Amino acid sequence: MRLAQLVANSHRLLLSSRCHPRLPPCRNFHPSLARRHGDITRPEPGTGIKLHFRDSKGQLLKTVEANEGDDVLSIAHEHDIDLEGACEGSVACSTCHVILSPEHYDLLPEPEDDENDMLDMAFGLSDTSRLGCQVKLTRELNEMTATLPAATRNMFVDGESILLCIPYLMQWLFEAGKKPTHH
Repeated sequence: MRLAQLVANSHRLLLSSRCHPRLPPCRNFHPSLARRHGDITRPEPGTGIKLHFRDSKGQLLKTVEANEGDDVLSIAHEHDIDLEGACEGSVACSTCHVILSPEHYDLLPEPEDDENDMLDMAFGLSDTSRLGCQVKLTRELNEMTATLPAATRNMFVDGESILLCIPYLMQWLFEAGKKPTHH
């Protein structure tokens, strides 16, 4: 096998969920701590601000209630909505990117420059995209919809996944480079 073919095949392996069919799956590594339930206080039923979470296809995932001042990322974690938030709300990634309902987006203050910088890297960016960690609920946002994009981009986590696959990749490259011997 030529070196160019080995490199091309290794690239495909790194993008797959398994490094090689005969090897164990690569361990996915997420450096962010799992949010602890209890970071926010759930309101009494019927007294909170309603927030609807939808998947990328528009299907309703869950409608929840939260308190004024809670951010969308913390609310999602509290209610087991799959919104990553790798940087834990420090505006250092775009993994908590959500697409908001237009009528509610216009009620929010303009995003700061650092949020706009991170949004530039978000997958599926739209005119009403925001980082969930930066959207604080107010009473005016009652009945807002936050749609999760089809994917996220997280260079640090993705980079770590690749690093953890390297031993498997090296073994595969070594085996692929061996020539069969015939006796």
